[in-house]
Amino acid sequence: MLANDNEETVHVEAHVLSDDGVFPNHSKLPLLVYRQVLDVTGPDAPEAILERFARNRWVGGWVNGIYGFHHYHSTAHEVLGIAAGQARVQLGGEKGLIATVTTGDVVVIPAGVAHKNLGSSTDFTVVGAYPQGQHPDMCYGKPGERPETDEAIARVPLPESDPIAGPAGALIRDWIA
Repeated sequence: MLANDNEETVHVEAHVLSDDGVFPNHSKLPLLVYRQVLDVTGPDAPEAILERFARNRWVGGWVNGIYGFHHYHSTAHEVLGIAAGQARVQLGGEKGLIATVTTGDVVVIPAGVAHKNLGSSTDFTVVGAYPQGQHPDMCYGKPGERPETDEAIARVPLPESDPIAGPAGALIRDWIA
């Protein structure tokens, strides 16, 4: 399922997104964008991505899109695999990074990092999952959410495995090592 089985040649972008006053984001763990790591096509693509994530201990999988409003999870990290189409996604809140994601890309979102769909193709399909043992909540950057969500984010454990390459993947290198 990797477009290229040699982990060292996989292009991974790492972005640290700091607290913007509304969204906590994550000052220590970078958001990771893996470009073209999934060789996915056809109607079975979502199931194949779900299986890949589950093999690497990212579970609770779902198939849908990305909400068109800023939100984040204070109790879980999240992985998004793009099964079809493309979208412009804002990461980190109103002043955050805007990234275009396309079929075959994967985004690993640390707990606390806001994300929002700014627009997508009609065939846009996302597969999501969470590290084993983690369950997402929904937070919106509303007054009163913090400092409770900040404390919850600090308690979220690191994943045991990269969602794409397992125990030897980029997440282990960039988050844990």
